[in-house]
Parts: sequence; structure tokens; C-alpha cells
Amino acid sequence: MTLKVLAIDDSRTIRELLRVAMEGAGFDYSSACDGVEGVARFAEVVPDVVITDINMPNMDGYGVIEAIRGGSVESKVPILVLTTESGEKLKARARAAGATGWIVKPFDDAALISVVRRVTGAA
Repeated sequence: MTLKVLAIDDSRTIRELLRVAMEGAGFDYSSACDGVEGVARFAEVVPDVVITDINMPNMDGYGVIEAIRGGSVESKVPILVLTTESGEKLKARARAAGATGWIVKPFDDAALISVVRRVTGAA
């Protein structure tokens, strides 16, 4: 089974870096450029893991987490936050919304792939 990854980030560069890393690991990669598109893509893709930024236009990462956790589609999927933010209050807010983990940009490909495998049970 190929893991399906949905990345939601308003930075084209980050989406491309994630695509290269995820496809290089053999994962099926999909992306969205903001939270609204990400939530819509979630229902289409039905990913095994979501990687989302926090600071985005239209809907931020907290909104994405809350929409996925409150939705009727698979709401137990692991959600990793990938952001430049590192404050404890922000991390606590993400955990309270239902985030599975928090990774600070810039990211290391191997470490991120390892985390994706671990949270999906593919490790």
C-alpha cells in the first residue's frame, strides 16, 4: 500500500520541497495552496497523513485541523503541522485542535519521512 500524503501550504517552494521528499520516499503526494483548498482536497484524496502550515490565507492551519477533525470523512488521520512558528502556546493550540505533531521549518527530508512513517504506522 502506498501512503497518501496531502500537503497544505501557501508557499509554492515548500510544496515543491515536500513533493520531492514525499515522492522520493515512494509516497503518493497531493497538495493545496491554502486551507480552504486543503479541506476540499482532503475529501477527494482521503490521505493517510496531512501536513499543514499554520499561517495561510483564506483558512489557517488551525481551521484546517478543526475542519478535518470535525468532518464526516476519516477524521482520525494524523495531522502534522509544518511551520516556522515554534511557540509553546501555538503548539498547545494545535494539539488542542487535534494535531498529531509539530515540525519546524526548515525541515530535514529524512526526519520528516521518518515521522510520516511513524504516525501512519508504516515505520
